[in-house]
Amino acid sequence: MADKQVAALKKRVADAISAAGDEIIELGEDIFAHPELGYKEQRTSDVIAAKFKELGLEPERNLAGTGVRAVGTGRKAAARVAVIGELDAVVSPQHRHADPLTGAAHACGHHAQIANLYGVACGLMASGVLAQLDGTVDFLAVPAEEFVELGYRQRLMKEGKIDFFGGKQEFIKNGIFDGLDAVMMVHSQAQVPGRKAFVGGTSNGFVGKIINYQGRAAHAGAAPHEGINALNAAMLGLMAVHAQRETFRDQDSIRVHPIITKGGDLVNIVPAEVVVETYVRGRTMDAVFDANKKVNQALEGGAYAIGAKCNIEEIPGYLPLNDCGTLSQLFGDNMAELIGRENVVPAPHMAGSSDIGDVSQLVPTIQPSVGGFGGVAHGKDFCVTDPEMAYIIPAQALAMTVVDLLYGEAATARTIKENFRAPLTRDSYLKMWDDFRTGNL
Repeated sequence: MADKQVAALKKRVADAISAAGDEIIELGEDIFAHPELGYKEQRTSDVIAAKFKELGLEPERNLAGTGVRAVGTGRKAAARVAVIGELDAVVSPQHRHADPLTGAAHACGHHAQIANLYGVACGLMASGVLAQLDGTVDFLAVPAEEFVELGYRQRLMKEGKIDFFGGKQEFIKNGIFDGLDAVMMVHSQAQVPGRKAFVGGTSNGFVGKIINYQGRAAHAGAAPHEGINALNAAMLGLMAVHAQRETFRDQDSIRVHPIITKGGDLVNIVPAEVVVETYVRGRTMDAVFDANKKVNQALEGGAYAIGAKCNIEEIPGYLPLNDCGTLSQLFGDNMAELIGRENVVPAPHMAGSSDIGDVSQLVPTIQPSVGGFGGVAHGKDFCVTDPEMAYIIPAQALAMTVVDLLYGEAATARTIKENFRAPLTRDSYLKMWDDFRTGNL
C-alpha cells in the first residue's frame, strides 16, 4: 500500500512539473540570456524570488548578498531537506551570449539549475503533495559558486561583506545548512547532448592563492642592471612549480594551473610588480595541503633567485565532494523511471571542484550530473541541446526524491541522516579554514 501511495505522489509532482514545463523552460532561457557573475546576481535573484512568490512561498532575500531561501512546509516537520540552484555565471567572453561588459556567460549550466529549482517547487507546491509529506523543504538559490574575479571578492572581504569567496561557504558560516537532513542539486554534464544521468562520483577539492612578486623598476633599455625583474622571478617560480609535478602522486589527482594577471606596467620598464593567481587541487585535502606547501616553496624560490620579494595570500577554496551513496541511489532510481535504467550510469571522479563539496562534509549531499547540453564546459559553444532533459526531467527526479525522503514520518530522510558520519561540523569547518589562513595547516 505504501509503495502505491508513494508512486501516486511521485506521479502528481512529475505531472505538475510537466504542466509548468513551458514556464520552467522560459525561466531557464531568460536567465541564460542575462548572465551575472558571483555576488552580483541581483536580476537573477529578483527573478527567482518573484517566481517563489507566485507559488505562495515567502522568499527570504539578501542571504550572502544575493541569495534567496524559500521554505515549503509539509503537514509535519519530521525532517528538513534542501534543493539548491546556483545563481551565478562564469567568465566566458567569447560565448555568443556573453555579457559584452563583464564577459559573463552561462557556460556551466547554472541557469538550468535555477530552472530545476523552480520546477521542484512547482511540483511540490502546485500539486499539493508537500502538504501530504512529513517534512520541510528549503528551496535555496545560492550565489557565487564559480571561483572567479578574485580581486573583486578580495575587496568584498576587506569591506567585511563576505568571509569566503564561495556562496555555499557563506551559507555554511551563516548557519543556513544547520539542521538539514539532506541536500540535493543537479549539475550539467557538458558534451552529453542526449538523455543521460551520472550519479555518485566525487570531485577534487582545492585552495586558491594570489602571489605578488615585488621587484624594482628601472629603465629596461638604459639601465636594466638597476632593476629587479619581478617577471623573471615569477617565471622562475612557475618553472619550479612545473619541476614539482613529478612528485604529485597520480592517485591524488593534483592540478596546479596558474595564470599571470599582471606582468608589468610598461614594456620599457623593468617589471616591478607581477601578480599570479592559481589553484592547487586534489582528491583529498591532505593531498591538497601537501602539494600546496611544495607550490609555495617553488614560488618563493623564484623570488629568492632574482632578489625579489614574494607575498602569497592563501584563499580558502572548496572541499572534495563526499557523495551520499544512499541518497544517490534514490535519485538514480527516480531518474531511471524517467529516462530508462540504461541511461543512468555511475559518475567518474571529477578533477574540477565546487563548494557543494563543502556542504557534503557536513550534511548528506548529492550532485548528480545530467545530459542535454552540448559544447565544452566554460567554453564559447556551451549550450542546451535538449530543453526537456536540461530543465524538466532533473526537476522531476529531484521532486520525486523529496517524496521518497519525506513520506511516512520522513523515515528515509531520518535514516540517512542517522547513518551519516559527518567529517566536519560547522565549527570545525570554520576553524579549519581559519587555521589555513594563518598558516597552521
